[in-house]
Amino acid sequence: MAQPGYGFPNQPPYSQQQPGYPPQPGYPPQPGYPPQPGYPPQQGYPPQPTFQQPQSGFYGYPQSQPYAGNTGALSMGSDPEDPDACGFDFTDQSIRKGFIRKVYSILMVQLGITLGFICLFMYHEPTKVWVQRHPELFWIAFGVMLVTMISMACCDSVRRKSPMNFIFLGLFTLAMSFLMGVTTARFSSQEVLLAVGITAAVCLGLTLFAFQTKWDFTVMGGMLFVAALVLMLFGLIAIFFPGKTITLVYASLGALLFSFYLVYDTQLMMGGKHKYSISPEEYIFAALNLYLDIINIFMFILTIIGASRD
Repeated sequence: MAQPGYGFPNQPPYSQQQPGYPPQPGYPPQPGYPPQPGYPPQQGYPPQPTFQQPQSGFYGYPQSQPYAGNTGALSMGSDPEDPDACGFDFTDQSIRKGFIRKVYSILMVQLGITLGFICLFMYHEPTKVWVQRHPELFWIAFGVMLVTMISMACCDSVRRKSPMNFIFLGLFTLAMSFLMGVTTARFSSQEVLLAVGITAAVCLGLTLFAFQTKWDFTVMGGMLFVAALVLMLFGLIAIFFPGKTITLVYASLGALLFSFYLVYDTQLMMGGKHKYSISPEEYIFAALNLYLDIINIFMFILTIIGASRD
């Protein structure tokens, strides 16, 4: 005899089927699995907190900090409007400003030492007489100046490795200052002071011009090098044809050339919008270039003043 159900034999009646599920036509109810021995019953998971979508962001993550500057580095919790909060590239404004401050600090020390030697030779007569009695000191100082300058110009390890770079720069500055003292001793104190004042005014004006002008003088390196070679040849010719006129022409061209060199070296140090720039690691080389430019301008101006006196 058929049992109650869906027409299948030996099926329990509807009341004995699993509660909560309506009877399915044509399929018998499946019996549940008995609990496995040795495993405690699993508890339900606690309710998970609802994830709130941020107002701005990308793929569920909060909005990242904006880019600072044009170096491609992210500003990590800093003000993007602050130029000192940029990345640490060589063109970064904070590093470049620190580099300029270091160069001018070294340059001021060099010029101070040179001015001290000049004053010593001008106003202390025993020192001037003692040096005149020992002309070999001039050639010793000239040799030290030449060797240290070539070493710093040609050897990266000499001008970059501290304290070697400061030692060589110090020796060069002392030797050059001694030579400047011996040279200026041939002129009167009024002429030297006038040359110092004119040189200071010219260098200050050229430096301000280099900082604010839109002209890029860093592309003129080849032209300035050729002009320096021509000036050197002209100076060799002037040795064999001495005279007041040729001395004035030579000194005027020299002062003009090294005025261009001062603007050129200043813009190399500035970097930024200029095509060529010097690395912040080359602070010794940058100070050396500016110092030589100023010294040459001073010497050519002093030569013009001395030639005009004669």
